[in-house]
Order: sequence, then C-alpha cells, then structure tokens
Amino acid sequence: MILPVVKLGTLALKTACKPIANRLKKEAGLHPRFRQFIINIAQANHRFTTNMQRRIYGHSTDVAIRPLDEEKAVQAPADLLGELFVFSVAGAAVFFEVQRSSRSEARKEEQRKQELEAMKQRDDDLAQEIELLQQKIEELEQLARGRGFAGLFNPRRTHGTEGVKAKPS
Repeated sequence: MILPVVKLGTLALKTACKPIANRLKKEAGLHPRFRQFIINIAQANHRFTTNMQRRIYGHSTDVAIRPLDEEKAVQAPADLLGELFVFSVAGAAVFFEVQRSSRSEARKEEQRKQELEAMKQRDDDLAQEIELLQQKIEELEQLARGRGFAGLFNPRRTHGTEGVKAKPS
C-alpha cells in the first residue's frame, strides 16, 4: 500500500518541479551576468574535456581549441541547472521521508522497550508471588509435620495443644 503512494507522490513532485526547472533554465539564459558566468564555465569545461580526450586518444594537445557556440555554451549549464533543481527537490523529499520513517521507527522501538519493561515487571511480580506462596506452603508443611500425619485429619487439635491429648466427645 505504501509503495504505490510513494511512487505517486514522487511522480507528482517531479511533474510539479519540471515547469519550475524550465523557468529557471529560461531565466538563467536571459540574465546577463549569470549568462556570462555560465558561458565562461562552459568554455572552460569544453577546453578541459577536449584536452582530456586528446590525451586519452594520443592526439596532440597543443592545438588551438575552437570555442563553443554561445547558445550551446548557455544551453548545457542551463539544462544542468534545471536538472539539479529537480534532483534537489527529489533529494529533499527522500531526506524528509527517511527522517519521518526514522522517527516512526524510534517511536516503535520505544514502545517495544516499554512493553518489554512492563513484561519484566510483571515477571518480577509473579516471581515474588510464587516465592511468597512457596513460603506459605513450607509453613503449612512444617505445621503438618509438627502435628503428624494424623494431625492433619483431626481438626480439634490445634497448634498450641500438641502435647495434650484431645478429649473424647
């Protein structure tokens, strides 16, 4: 039951985040300072990756690298920004779900501990009651031994009159 709800919630969250991410991408490409910043980063990334590819394939690295087209340089980081936004929102949702689950598990564990403590207390109470009953049984056995076997069946004879014979009726 919970898995379909989580999947549905995740899908709804992604669906709600995509328009926001698209708006971010659009605004990122239009803002002049941010646009120049991402163009510089994209060009540096392009030079780095091109040099790495040339080294890996054994080509010359001292060749001039043509810069990226400005629109391509803006598009890649803007797409990355939009995807990072969607990923961040999804990550935050997962984080909060894990926190909620953790708190729920902690409450359940605390409840289990309380139940276990109550069971231990009940066990201790029962052990004390058994010990008290054993003491009473032992006292009764001592009384019975003091009267003898016949003393158990003679109700007129009391504990204080053990040495005295009972009067016949």
